[in-house]
Amino acid sequence: MSTPAELQTLHLADDLAITRMGYGAMQLAGPGVFGPPKDRTQAIAVLRAAVDAGVTHIDTSDFYGPAVVNELIKEALHPYPVGLHIVTKVGARRDDTGAWIPSLDPADLKDQVYENLQHLGLETLDVVNLRTASLEGGSTASLAEQFGALAELRNQGLIRHLGLSGVSDAQLTEAQTIAPVVTVQNLYNLANRADDALVDRCAAENIAYAAFFPLGGFSPLQSRALTTVAEHLGASEQQIALAWLLQRSPSMVLIPGTSSVAHLRENIAAAHLTLPAEAVATLDAIGR
Repeated sequence: MSTPAELQTLHLADDLAITRMGYGAMQLAGPGVFGPPKDRTQAIAVLRAAVDAGVTHIDTSDFYGPAVVNELIKEALHPYPVGLHIVTKVGARRDDTGAWIPSLDPADLKDQVYENLQHLGLETLDVVNLRTASLEGGSTASLAEQFGALAELRNQGLIRHLGLSGVSDAQLTEAQTIAPVVTVQNLYNLANRADDALVDRCAAENIAYAAFFPLGGFSPLQSRALTTVAEHLGASEQQIALAWLLQRSPSMVLIPGTSSVAHLRENIAAAHLTLPAEAVATLDAIGR
């Protein structure tokens, strides 16, 4: 099993250093990220195994469940180990059927922060990402009012750092005029490269770029080139896809999710893979 020293760390601020291989807790909820987990004991075991393996970056949100995942994190890990950083998101709610409802009213964003604090058992949230209504990240709509509301809570000490999710380059620029941004969480993987320029910008500015759906999401990555590279290197296709992301940018961080301890360990092992140049070139061609 990995130890904390074996996982590469990204230093974003004096009080914020996260392992580039993180853990996305979304899949711990029930089907459709709604309701309780199928196996609560296993869900608790996965969270504890992630921390035991040296992961210091857990991604979550109170709209996973809703509240279910945050309460699982609290049950499994509270009081939280020194150095563990929980990154959460606000900007959506769920209805009684589990549908995802954008909720970006500034007053409700503040309520969502308070709910995250309560369900995680924290007095201050390490990082809060503002999730926009555009998961593809192509919008240029102003986020000043919404991000400003979170900046107010940061000034009050309820949030240490702020980030963005599902945003464009222009929206990042606008947000930075209001408060520092330490994370951008957008769709990016081997087959989805629309954010190439933003990935490079984040690296230049030491902003963590958290690629969500690193394995393709609801449509898993499928490519003969990926399969060939995986077979040649003796790794799984999922491990190769994760390793490619980590080599893509020095500020890339990953938050793959799973409800299986064995799968968690397989994902973490990808952080120790080094892809040779010819493999990277082959994989680079997938998204072109």
